[in-house]
Amino acid sequence: MSAKKNKKTDGLFDGTVVDAGAQAEPHYEQPHVKGFDGASYEPEEDQAADAGVDVGTMEDVEAVMRKYDKESNTRIWEGRAKFVIDLIMAAFSLYCIWSTLWSNWGVEKRLTFFMGCMILLGYITYPISKKHVRVNSLPWYDIIIMLLGAGAFFYYCFTYDSFVLVVKSASSMTAFYSVVGLIGVLSIIELCRRCVGLPILFVAGALVIYTFATGRSFASFIYTLFYSVNGILSTPINVCAKFIVVFVIFGAFLERTGIANFFIECANFVAGSASGGPAKVAVIASALEGMASGSSVANTVGSGSITIPMMKKTGYRAEFAAAVEASASTGGQIMPPIMGAAAFLMADFVGITYGEVATRAILPAVLYFLGIFIAVHLEAKKSGLKGIPRSELPKFGHLIKDIYLLAPIVVLVVMVSTNAKTIQFSAAISIVVAIVASLFKKENRITPRKFMDALAAGARGSITVAVACAVAGIISGCINVTGLGMTLIGTVVRLSGGIPMIGLVLTMICCIILGMGVPTTANYVIMATTCAPILERLGINPIAAHFFVFYFGIVADITPPVALAAYAGSAIAKSNPMKTGIQATKLAIGAFIVPYVFALNPTMLFIDAGVGDIILICITAVLGMFGVAVAMNGFLYVKLHWYTRIGFMAGGLLLLVPGIETDIAGFVILVALTLVCRSIKRRRAASA
Repeated sequence: MSAKKNKKTDGLFDGTVVDAGAQAEPHYEQPHVKGFDGASYEPEEDQAADAGVDVGTMEDVEAVMRKYDKESNTRIWEGRAKFVIDLIMAAFSLYCIWSTLWSNWGVEKRLTFFMGCMILLGYITYPISKKHVRVNSLPWYDIIIMLLGAGAFFYYCFTYDSFVLVVKSASSMTAFYSVVGLIGVLSIIELCRRCVGLPILFVAGALVIYTFATGRSFASFIYTLFYSVNGILSTPINVCAKFIVVFVIFGAFLERTGIANFFIECANFVAGSASGGPAKVAVIASALEGMASGSSVANTVGSGSITIPMMKKTGYRAEFAAAVEASASTGGQIMPPIMGAAAFLMADFVGITYGEVATRAILPAVLYFLGIFIAVHLEAKKSGLKGIPRSELPKFGHLIKDIYLLAPIVVLVVMVSTNAKTIQFSAAISIVVAIVASLFKKENRITPRKFMDALAAGARGSITVAVACAVAGIISGCINVTGLGMTLIGTVVRLSGGIPMIGLVLTMICCIILGMGVPTTANYVIMATTCAPILERLGINPIAAHFFVFYFGIVADITPPVALAAYAGSAIAKSNPMKTGIQATKLAIGAFIVPYVFALNPTMLFIDAGVGDIILICITAVLGMFGVAVAMNGFLYVKLHWYTRIGFMAGGLLLLVPGIETDIAGFVILVALTLVCRSIKRRRAASA
C-alpha cells in the first residue's frame, strides 16, 4: 500500500486524518464529526483521486452530518478566540481528572459544579440551529441562556450548606428556589435539543406531562428533578462525572498516538490480500478501532475515509461499501475489552468484575463480526472481487515496531482486571502511558500544544454524553416520583402475557428509539436505568438484560430512520443514505438475533456453563451465524432461491439456540443445503 500523507486542511473538522499507508499529520479545528475524544475525521479529496473512484469530499460529509446529526452542528471558533475556548476546555478536563481522583466534595456540590461547567461549555459549542453558525460568534440570547443555566447550578453548588438548612423537603421549597431549579432544568433541555436531538426529549416530555397529571405540585417536581439525587443529579450524571469523562479524555490522548492507523495496517496485513480484501480490512480495523473510540459515527468517518474508497475501487457497490464500514464501526462499540467504556460501567451497574463483563461479551461480539465478515466474503465471491497485492501491504516487521502503541490499552485492561486501582485511576494512568507511547515516533509525539488539544477534545466530547445523562436523570426522576417504573414494568408484563419473547421485542423497540443519536456510553447509562429493570422483572438474567439493552441501544446508529453511522458512510461513498442504512441493518443481523438468544438462554454469555458447554456453544454459534449470513446474502457457490435462503436461515437459527436437539437439526439442514449448492455449482461448471 502506498504511503502518502494527507495535507492539513483548514475547515470545520477537528481531528486526525489518516491515509491508507501512513498516519497523517493531525489538524485540530472546531469539531463536527466527533468520536470518543471529540475529535473529527475528514475524507480527503486526494484519497478519492488515489483510489480512482467517486467518493465524497469533506463538504459532502459535513452536509450529511449537519442534516442528520445534532452533534455535528457546532460553532466555528478561529484564531485567538479558538485558543481561549480550547484553554477553557482543557482546564475543565484537568478539573475532571482531579475531581474524580481526589475531590472530597459531597455528591450535590461535585455534580452541580460539573453540570454548571457543562452548561457553559455546551452553549459555547452548540448554536441554536445550524442556520445560526458564524465565525467567532456567540449571540446575546445564547449568552443569557448560558449564564442563567450555569448560574443556577453554580448557585446551588456554592449555597448548598445553607439550602439544606432552609429546604428540608419538597414541602418547604420557596418560590425563589423553584425558579432557580426551573431555569437549570430548562437550560439542560434546550442544550439537549441542540446537541443530542429530539427523540430522548419526547420521552422526557411525555413523562413530565404524566408527572403533573398525577397531581404533583410544581415545587415538588422541581425539588425532585433539580435539588435531589433522584433527578438530574442521579446515577446517570454521577457515573458520567465519575467515570465517563476520564475515559473520553483517555480516548482523546489515545487517538493522537496514531493507534487508528496501526489498527488499519494490522487489518491490511491480516486480510488485505484475501478475496474482497478491503472490505475485510474495514471489518477488522473497525472492530479494533471502535472498541476504544466510543462513537460509531466518528469511527465510520475516520476509518471509512480510507476503507470505503478501497472497497469501491475493488468493485463493491457504493451502498454495500458504506454499509460494511457503518455496521463494523457500530459493532466496535460492543467489542471487548473496552466496549467504548461501557464495559467498565456495566461492571459497576451489575455488580460484577470488569473481567467477567469482558469475558461474557466475547462470543456475542465475535458472532456479530463473523456475520459481517461472511457476508463480505460471499459478496466478493459472488462478484468475483480480488484482494490487494501482497507487495502493496504492510510487512510484519514494520507492524511489530509499532506494537508499543497498544501499551495504553493493555495497561488499562490489566489494571482494571486485577482490581489494582479504581477504574478512573486506571484510566488516568493510561493517559500518562499514552503520552509516553507517543514519544517514540516524531509525527505522533504529543507536544504541549497537542496535550492541550487532547484535553480540549476530551472536554468537547463529554458535552453530549453529560447532557444525555442529565436528561436520563430527568426521565429517571419522573419515573421514580410517580411510581411509573413499576407501572411500566407491569404494563410490559401484561402486554407480553408473561411471554419473555414479547417483552424482549417491546424493550428492543424502546432501546432503539431512546438510542437514536445518543453517544455509546450515555446510551448504555440510559438503557441500564430505564429498560434493563423491565427485563429483570420478566425473569431475564440481570447480566443478560444489561447486554440486551446495550446491544439494541447501539444498533440505533445503523437502524433507519436515524442511522447516523450509515448516513456518515453514505456521505463518503456517495450512496443513498436510506438504502445504506437498510443494507447496514442486513449486515448487522447478528446484533438483532444474538441478544434474543443470550437473553432467553444466557449460556451464550458463559453463564452457568461448563467447559464442554462453552466449546459446544462456540462451535454451534459460529455455524449458526454462517447459516444466517448465507440466508441474508443469498449466495453460496451459486445464487440461492428464496426457499433455499429460508432453509439456511432456519438451520442457522436452530444452531444459535442452545440445545442438543436444535443443534443436530440445524447442523443437518446446513450440511445438506451446502452440499446441494456445491453440487449445483459443479454440474454447471462441468456443462459450461
